[in-house]
Amino acid sequence: MPRPTARVLTLLELLQSGGTRTVAELADRLGVQGRTVRRYVDQLGELGVPVESVRGRYGGYRLAPGYRLPPLMLGEDEALAVLLGLLAGRRAGLSTAERTAGETAAAKIRRVLPKHLARRLDPLLDALAFTDRPGEFDTPDAEVLLTLADAVRHRRPVSLHHTGRDGRRTERTLHAYGIVAHAGRWYVTGRDARLDEDRTFRLDRIADARTLPGSFDLPDGPDPAERVLSAFATAEYRHEVTVRIHGTVGQIRAGLPASVARLADGAPEDDAPESNTPDGNAPEGDATVERWRVVELRVERLDWLPAVLASLDRPFVIERPDELRARVAALADRLASYARDRTPGPA
Repeated sequence: MPRPTARVLTLLELLQSGGTRTVAELADRLGVQGRTVRRYVDQLGELGVPVESVRGRYGGYRLAPGYRLPPLMLGEDEALAVLLGLLAGRRAGLSTAERTAGETAAAKIRRVLPKHLARRLDPLLDALAFTDRPGEFDTPDAEVLLTLADAVRHRRPVSLHHTGRDGRRTERTLHAYGIVAHAGRWYVTGRDARLDEDRTFRLDRIADARTLPGSFDLPDGPDPAERVLSAFATAEYRHEVTVRIHGTVGQIRAGLPASVARLADGAPEDDAPESNTPDGNAPEGDATVERWRVVELRVERLDWLPAVLASLDRPFVIERPDELRARVAALADRLASYARDRTPGPA
């Protein structure tokens, strides 16, 4: 390919990345002078590519809004990144469309790849295996997701129709703080304007979203991801559990992460050591100090908790419920009986 033609295609690729590019920036990237950049822009215009000239101090060139771009030009690393991203997104449930949409998108990319590149990528994609099985997830509506994202960016209230776990449909006005992907699900977290309370909603349960007039201020406090994890840990479930565990925050979080349990004594959630007290000891609230900490959980079932508490290998006291105390004692008896039994098992 002649060098001027290659530079024109490179210019198109730079403009496709979005935003306004100055003449000086384009000239530096292409290794030419400014007047040559203007000539290349004219050539794109002759090819039907609508390049706009932006005046002013930060002016330059950009593609006209809404222009349907020609096929993308992907290098080997870029093509591999896109295909692996589609594959991993489908398996993790992080998709806004049906499974077939991701599959057809990947197939289209593979069809237009040069043969030498396809020969290198296909063996990897065919040989790639995952240790977990792909899950079946309810994907959110793409229009709902984009509407909520716009509301988050511009801090605009949004009206949404949500279906709860009980099947009841309600209309909410939400001040959306952020969108969070967690464990194969999409969530939006924010302030319910009518209830004046923080709420977290699954996007696949939102049937419609509409931006409303007005604006709101983003409050201080945890970021959206922390808010979603906190909502999981404090949700209403069948059992309320309170356990005092002796250890550092890191030791406790190894078995009871923030999405499952809440530290009720306000201990910091990071392991960065704080400044020492004058006597040389770490302060009482330091996350790296081994001390008694109150841990609270709300769970539907208790059968998994005894093994988790045992795996922490830290002293603990169960304050409630009594049923959990009985389950832990039963597990301890079983483990003790297994340790005492010297009868050989089946070959």
